[in-house]
Amino acid sequence: MKHFLDIHTTPAADLRGMIDTAHRMKAARNGRPRGTPDDETPLQGRMVALIFEKPSTRTRVSFDVGVRQMGGETMVLSGKEMQLGHGETIADTARVLSRYVDLIMIRTFEEATLQEMAEHATVPVINGLTNRTHPCQIMADVMTYEEHRGPIAGKKVVWCGDGNNVFASFAHAAGQFGFDLSFTGPETLDPERVWLDFAASKGHPITIDRDPARAVAGADLVVTDTWVSMHDPESAKERRHNQLRPYQVNEALMAHAKPDALFMHCLPAHRNDEATSAVMDGPHSVIFDEAENRLHAQKAVMRWCLGL
Repeated sequence: MKHFLDIHTTPAADLRGMIDTAHRMKAARNGRPRGTPDDETPLQGRMVALIFEKPSTRTRVSFDVGVRQMGGETMVLSGKEMQLGHGETIADTARVLSRYVDLIMIRTFEEATLQEMAEHATVPVINGLTNRTHPCQIMADVMTYEEHRGPIAGKKVVWCGDGNNVFASFAHAAGQFGFDLSFTGPETLDPERVWLDFAASKGHPITIDRDPARAVAGADLVVTDTWVSMHDPESAKERRHNQLRPYQVNEALMAHAKPDALFMHCLPAHRNDEATSAVMDGPHSVIFDEAENRLHAQKAVMRWCLGL
């Protein structure tokens, strides 16, 4: 039994194996209808609990469809239905769920909730997102880059904007997959030092550059994310917009990257805020391939967790 909690806590060789499995599984589907099972159905007879404390589109649909394509069944539970940590401890919830299901995916707010679930569950637990990290997204991003441009090792990846939970997993991935990561954004939204230290410890120190044009120069991949979260108050949204406006990814900024550079955004996006529609719908953009690849990457993660 193996948990998938974060990229930096998963062996690099295993991460590479999951990416390779995802490519293979995607190719094997060969354009068949989405509801048609895979040729291999390793989750046949297995039940997967999908727990959502935070609302979701891509995570919910991609995990649900992925389980079904591999022959399994899903049980979708909201935090409101479960009242995680209210009335019953998360530890006891983990123990109980482990008697009903074969795998747990949880999308939650606090990292401590994820960690406690994993500590006490006797089935694998997958991190579908916390306020600190989003490893499943970055597995899809690495898969997407390599699908279009080959190995990501040694490539220049530039993150524009807020040093948030998605950036954290990118920093972990820089160390594990061996690419060069730069951060350009306001100092007030710098990433946590511990994330930078991990990448540096793996021989891939992260560069911070306040000048977005200089940071993006020669980039193979430019990435951004929404400037605000759904739970942010209006006052915070306005302040963040003022801080981040110079770091918008637009055609002028992309012109500094390599001519064949890719653009990614994990979605949902606020078009013409963090990135313009011209970029999102333009020739550099692979955002919808990226969204689709959540499905394939997560299928590979689930197989790895269950040893299938």
